[in-house]
Amino acid sequence: MNKIAVFCGSSLGFNSIYRDVAKELGNYFVNHNIGLVYGGGKLGMMGVIADEILANNGQVIGVIPKLLEKEEVMHSGVEEMIVCKKMSERKVIMSKLIDAYITLPGGFGTLDELFEALTLSQLQIEQKPVGLLNINGFFDAVLLQLDKMVEEGFLKQINRQMLIVADSVDDLMQKMNAYKAPKVTNVINKVVQ
Repeated sequence: MNKIAVFCGSSLGFNSIYRDVAKELGNYFVNHNIGLVYGGGKLGMMGVIADEILANNGQVIGVIPKLLEKEEVMHSGVEEMIVCKKMSERKVIMSKLIDAYITLPGGFGTLDELFEALTLSQLQIEQKPVGLLNINGFFDAVLLQLDKMVEEGFLKQINRQMLIVADSVDDLMQKMNAYKAPKVTNVINKVVQ
């Protein structure tokens, strides 16, 4: 994995553990020559991970919609900043640049990006690892909802397993490096034996 998109909040949350894990992931990227592709902001978790990578001479690419290109939102320290017209265009650009996705704690936008990446995998538009760093049990309720969706017949177990979950950076990266996308036919969700 040469470049990874990281989805995370434009806020820091109330617990310093979230800031700490963003820094830890940033250091992992630098130490393993992985470039960050992210939303281009300087605030919250987004700003922390970008700052950490930039401070250690790592690669950061920001992709930000024009409506957020305000001086108080856009990270001025990111040299490679792609400004696009719409939020939907941002996702397409990011997808073309990266080999995998990681989600850290965040809000509505973070969950939107996570589920879009999973949907692209389910439809076999992409076959990239999609990781979730469940630090401090932040995503426990989301994971329970996914299990409920399987239990009630709205999500196939094979698609549920596409989401790679860990509660530490090293464990998540190890699982993502070992990930193999399921082989399915062009009929959605039909597994090839």
